[in-house]
Amino acid sequence: MEARTRSDHIPHDLSDPLQQCRLRPVQIWHDPDGRHVVGCGDCCDVRFIESLVKSRSAPVLAIHDPPYNVAMFKRKPVSEYIESCLQWVANTEAVLGPDASMYIWMGADQKNHFQPLPQFLAMMAETTFASRSFITMRNQRGYGTQKNWMAVRQELLLYTKGKPDFLVQYTDIPRILRGYYKEIGGKQTENSERSHSDTIRAGNVWVDIQQVFYRMEENVEGCPAQKPLKATERIILASSHEGDTVVDFFSHSGTTLLACERTGRRCITCDIDPVFAEITIRRLEHYRKTGKTGWQRGHPFETKPSEPVQI
Repeated sequence: MEARTRSDHIPHDLSDPLQQCRLRPVQIWHDPDGRHVVGCGDCCDVRFIESLVKSRSAPVLAIHDPPYNVAMFKRKPVSEYIESCLQWVANTEAVLGPDASMYIWMGADQKNHFQPLPQFLAMMAETTFASRSFITMRNQRGYGTQKNWMAVRQELLLYTKGKPDFLVQYTDIPRILRGYYKEIGGKQTENSERSHSDTIRAGNVWVDIQQVFYRMEENVEGCPAQKPLKATERIILASSHEGDTVVDFFSHSGTTLLACERTGRRCITCDIDPVFAEITIRRLEHYRKTGKTGWQRGHPFETKPSEPVQI
């Protein structure tokens, strides 16, 4: 089967979505409200990334969701894939502040020795980043056969630079288990007495987040493997403060930018595909106009751009 680009997943009833895009390669859109920046360009291009973050406060958080080299999009030899990853990781390190966190969604091809996950982990071990957590998010739906375990997991890696802040987050899951007694101040206490919340603390296995699908408001048609707002907002709330800057080199459906808008952060993001850069801008405009987080069964190109490009 011929390899597809991200644009191939846009609804087929559109004559040419590229004709509706405000950005062409290396162009940058500036939010009229002065909060966010969206670029169209290659995150491995040092000059482009420098121009993208120019005159902005140093990001304290990076959230990246690169193509996994597993399915849907064009696959590369794993060595070539890792070489490109090394470049965008280096570009991330260059723009982050001295104390910062970097979260990376990463896939694993169970039919091919789980590439590129082990190669990516080995690559990161040679960088200046410190490994902090290996998070698994469980999908409600998966893929598989009757001859194997259904694949329902997504991997999220956390690396840090310096000593960034981390704010404990709690889930919506009620705290119902009791036990683990501990003596504090001469008094025997049970774990619920020592808790700061009626719900359990988020750990490194997330089972409480709904996978995005077409019936959800936040769904963006044509964006496969779209990450949930709830997951992205959890990351942002744990690893940044209101007013901080967050960077994302793979904007795709625009989830990181929208999560920043909703949590009071500033976002610098880009995508190599003009269509996905445009979707990111339109999703922000759509949210500000309607309060809706996506188009559910509709699509981003139902209307013309509300703002001209600002270079």
